[in-house]
Amino acid sequence: MPSSLPRPLSDLPIRRLTRDDLIACADLSEDRGWPRDEERWALLLAAGTGYGIDDPDSKGLMASCVVVSYGPGMAAVGMLLVAGRHARRGIGRYVMQRVIEAAGGTPLSLHATSAGRPLYEELGFIPLGRAVRLGGVFQPEADTGSRPPGGSVVVRSASAQDLRALVQLDSVVFGLDRTHLLTRLPTFADHMRVAEQDGELIGYAVLSPSAENHAVGPLIARDTTVAKQLLASLAEATDRPLRVDVDARHEELLDWLEACGLRPAMGTTLMTLGGRQHGDWSRYFAPLSLATG
Repeated sequence: MPSSLPRPLSDLPIRRLTRDDLIACADLSEDRGWPRDEERWALLLAAGTGYGIDDPDSKGLMASCVVVSYGPGMAAVGMLLVAGRHARRGIGRYVMQRVIEAAGGTPLSLHATSAGRPLYEELGFIPLGRAVRLGGVFQPEADTGSRPPGGSVVVRSASAQDLRALVQLDSVVFGLDRTHLLTRLPTFADHMRVAEQDGELIGYAVLSPSAENHAVGPLIARDTTVAKQLLASLAEATDRPLRVDVDARHEELLDWLEACGLRPAMGTTLMTLGGRQHGDWSRYFAPLSLATG
């Protein structure tokens, strides 16, 4: 039975989440049918600001949300979760309203599921684009055309010496400085790949654990051919199924991934409050997911 809640909901205290809350955050993910993904929670709580409401009837969390700031230009919102026993009681709206207030006018962005989109629209978010999530076992025998003639592009494991160039490329393509997030990727990811040509870094991709799957993202590349090379290289590094969210405008990559055995599972809508799309979407193929599901 759901517990009674204070009325108004503004009497519910929201506090900052810390690494001490990792297990409670993972429990909340599991409660909502998502992977526990403690590694992703640890990354986001280190790089961003976590908000939580304690459940008065248990030692766990009633709700959570994480905001990762990219300076005054934008902050990304993710991990908005409400425990199942407290769902549909206005708590998600209450948390988002507090997050919007705390942002103080900084534009916000998020990827909304079809279920969550009505709430965000009511709060003033507008759609900017769409992403398609695909999942499945990558079949290398279906890999036709991921390597350009001549093999002039080299794809290899990333090293510490690549970090400066990787951050510079990301800042140009993403359009905002994500140094504080990217410098934490080596300890979060299971595999990182870079693509270079004539000594210039032209793309990178990250493979991170997510329950029984491996999630791809971020994925930035000079063009679709390089994106395919990076994905094929990451697929060779794991025997787990892959999961990747691809900007829906990259139709060629979506078709190729389906030919390689991945299947569309769901779609999300990129939405913003008070902002616009930054950077160069033509080279931005897949985001770092701010959600575990």
